[in-house]
Amino acid sequence: MGIIRRYEQRDHDAVYDICVRTADAGGDARGMYSSDELMPDLFAGPYLFLQPDFCWVLDDGEQAAGYVIGTPDTAGFVRAYREGWTPRMARRYPRPPDPPLTPQDEMVAMFYSPEVMVWPGLAEYPAHLHIDLLPHVQGSGYGRQLIGTFSAAARAAGAPGVHLAVVKDNVRALGFYHHLGFRQLPVADQAPVVYLGLVFLHYATGHWLTVW
Repeated sequence: MGIIRRYEQRDHDAVYDICVRTADAGGDARGMYSSDELMPDLFAGPYLFLQPDFCWVLDDGEQAAGYVIGTPDTAGFVRAYREGWTPRMARRYPRPPDPPLTPQDEMVAMFYSPEVMVWPGLAEYPAHLHIDLLPHVQGSGYGRQLIGTFSAAARAAGAPGVHLAVVKDNVRALGFYHHLGFRQLPVADQAPVVYLGLVFLHYATGHWLTVW
């Protein structure tokens, strides 16, 4: 039995490991780029550094085996990212050519353009999250519990809704989110990802009701 608890600094390496092992449309991305820290530095590190109060892990009794991380205020997060995370990563990941020449260049370019996280309609879905679980804890209800935990905290912080982006090829994840009530949002020019959103109406005793 796993337990969901707040992220602690001792979980950093485990969260990074989970991130890279699930970063290839849900599969293992180790070895895909020059450093296995690239994907976690993009999709986990900034939340652990800038918004640790909105990060939770699933502890399987030995270490973190899953997590949900995010922010209740995407626009504010983007400003903090630009001021605090981009400079922090600049020495590790120099600015790539424009336009990018390789898949790694495309990824590294994200460090220098966090404003892409701001899109029309954000006011209705100002929170966003990332959730990943290792295979041995998938399919056991923990994903729903993690999203419920984050959703309650984001709503308490004043967010009326949450969104996330999913790679179109990750069919399993798309089915999971649709089952939870997320619906596709009309966000243009975001290939190869799909944006999904959930509007909070009420949250109580671990379950949420939604309205679109």
